[in-house]
Amino acid sequence: MSLVNLFKLEKMRIEGYLDERRRRPTSPAEIQLMFNPASYQRSHAVVYNDARLQPLNTEGRPARYALTEPGTLALQLVIDGTGVHQFGAEQLLGPPSVKKRVAELEKMCLRMNGDIHQPNFLVVRWGDFSFQGRLQTLDITYKLFDESGDPLRAEVDVSFIEDRATETAARAAAKSSPDLTHVRTVQAGDTLPLLCVSIYGSARHYLLVARHNGLDDFRQLQPGQQIQFPPLDAAGGLPT
Repeated sequence: MSLVNLFKLEKMRIEGYLDERRRRPTSPAEIQLMFNPASYQRSHAVVYNDARLQPLNTEGRPARYALTEPGTLALQLVIDGTGVHQFGAEQLLGPPSVKKRVAELEKMCLRMNGDIHQPNFLVVRWGDFSFQGRLQTLDITYKLFDESGDPLRAEVDVSFIEDRATETAARAAAKSSPDLTHVRTVQAGDTLPLLCVSIYGSARHYLLVARHNGLDDFRQLQPGQQIQFPPLDAAGGLPT
């Protein structure tokens, strides 16, 4: 490693991908943040059964695990158009356009990508830190303006929701146990028989699962659609 790279400040960047497995990068493949965030926040939540749903005049029930919600990442970005961050030869280029930088961020994270008809899949990287997710919220506050009213600084509060990492953790936690009810979100390329194999270890229950979910055509699953897989009965079959 050269001395130039050794002392170079590594910037946080946001990478865009066309697929959930992060194998097909977008064009451009990433955007680099102008300033590294002063802090970032990771949030996690576990959901238990709602005690209010228990029958009246009964003793309280212990909290039963329902699901672990996807984790989130929240941070604040600063986009500056005053040129305060430019040094040396960079000053010859003039200050960057805040509007252009905001548009690049929105294109990468917020706008629907016409190739996949949904926003991009994202990876936020900073040194050894990596977060795989998709945009959840994006709030922009403009702070400074020039004589014509164009913004010179923007503070962007952004949050991302975990996607692939949650599924990986679920598998590691043996979520495929067939004696529990499962809900799966359909991904591109999923079929009902294959999903049944991942839950029950066999595809033979797919017609009953289709009937359980009221599917008119189990061959036409849509990405983002949620499918419920009921538990097996004592005989190893599904309740009819």
